[in-house]
Amino acid sequence: MIPSGVVAAARVTHESGTVDQLAAASPDSQRSAVSQLLSIPDVEEAYVLSTCNRVEAYVVSPDAAVGRAALEEFFAPADDDAVVHTDHDESLRHLLRVAAGLESVVLGEDQIIGQVRAAYEDAREAGGIGSMLEPAVTKAIHVGERARTETEINEGVVSLGSAATKLAAAEIGLEGATALVVGAGEMGQLAARSLADAGVDDLVVANRTVSRADHLAAELDVDADLEAVPLEALETVAPEADVVVAATGSEEPVLEPHHLEAETDGGTATATDRVVVDLGQPRDVDPAADDLAAVAVYDLDDLESVTQETREQRADAARKVEAMIDREYELLCDQYKRARADEVIAAMYESAERMKERELETALSRLDDDLSAAQREVVESMADALVSQLLAPPTKSLRQAAAEDDWSTINTALQLFDPDFEGEGSTPPSLLANAERSDLRIGTADDD
Repeated sequence: MIPSGVVAAARVTHESGTVDQLAAASPDSQRSAVSQLLSIPDVEEAYVLSTCNRVEAYVVSPDAAVGRAALEEFFAPADDDAVVHTDHDESLRHLLRVAAGLESVVLGEDQIIGQVRAAYEDAREAGGIGSMLEPAVTKAIHVGERARTETEINEGVVSLGSAATKLAAAEIGLEGATALVVGAGEMGQLAARSLADAGVDDLVVANRTVSRADHLAAELDVDADLEAVPLEALETVAPEADVVVAATGSEEPVLEPHHLEAETDGGTATATDRVVVDLGQPRDVDPAADDLAAVAVYDLDDLESVTQETREQRADAARKVEAMIDREYELLCDQYKRARADEVIAAMYESAERMKERELETALSRLDDDLSAAQREVVESMADALVSQLLAPPTKSLRQAAAEDDWSTINTALQLFDPDFEGEGSTPPSLLANAERSDLRIGTADDD
């Protein structure tokens, strides 16, 4: 199936919006978000990537204006100022950059490649991946893998979990400390391992499902004393923790100010020298907790200072990844162009095949009594050879025309070889009209 239509995308990320704006833009699930977009008239394909620091949606439609309108509807809950819209070429290039880690809070972080892949599976199951997004997303995954195996883009701090540990270590000593991780998902696992590597003595993992917390504790295999508890135990374990990292998928805060207050013989007193890092999106920690006298609460917005150092260290690797993306983007564009050319060539051969079969049938019917089976085979082989030799030069020319964005030549070929072609608006040749639109221009846009 030939790629047709125009890609449009929109996003709210850690760069364009606040944590609260990200929360407003976040869908219930990636799969349901894709289904929502596909329910909009003329949206043919859809892909949604939703993580703790980005919500991105990509759609394919017959016209750029249709795609933008669909995305405006999708992102209606978010502030307009937080939403970034991109056109066809920029959207495709941006997707490659995301998978490579160039758009992450932690430059080159490893988790995003798995998230891009998971979003791809969700979109496929929802029926959102078609001939345009299939090569785009799989190319992005390929670029992400190359970036991490062929460059040093992921050396050093490679996740928000490790960035949270580094931020906490700058505030208090982690050697011998007690740490609490709230949430046993991928981010929680990364934070727990990072804290253990930093030298904490006691590590508590709290999760809604205790069995999952137990599983995480068993998998860590670290020197720290590990304990898995349910979220209900936060009343007991949170006041004892020197550092807390929260990373759940809860829609409401799971840590309130009273969780972070320490009990004394004289009553309630504020905890001393405690660092809380909220990686949740929406927030896992009630902002009012930051008002406690000796509790420092940080969220995703505050990690920028920690990640800036990593960004500077990885500048050389980032430049190599940028060059890699440039090349892979060109290959993606070439892939689309070849697919368009091959569709036109297939129509040309199909038309020629119909003519050949018709003329062969007429000729052989006249000679039926005079030809042996071997002679009939010679005549049929000659007809096949004539078709192949006659179409070889135009086949080469059509592939060259697609490579050079010469859609008028391809349009003319359809008029010559497709008896059903009646110009723009017909099917399947209407896809060539898509290619001619100024919105598409695959491979001709300037770099970001």
